[in-house]
Amino acid sequence: MFEKKIPALNSPDLSKLKEVIIDFRTKIYIAPDADEEEARNRYLLRIAAKKIK
Repeated sequence: MFEKKIPALNSPDLSKLKEVIIDFRTKIYIAPDADEEEARNRYLLRIAAKKIK
């Protein structure tokens, strides 16, 4: 019949990204030339918006 194709998922290379520590158990990875404070604020705003709903 039909063969199920497995989608190819390409994970980003974390060694080429910059790590931003949010709190003691949360880390996010951003582009090397991106602003750390802006990324941290955007992450926290997104989490706060989820808690409101």
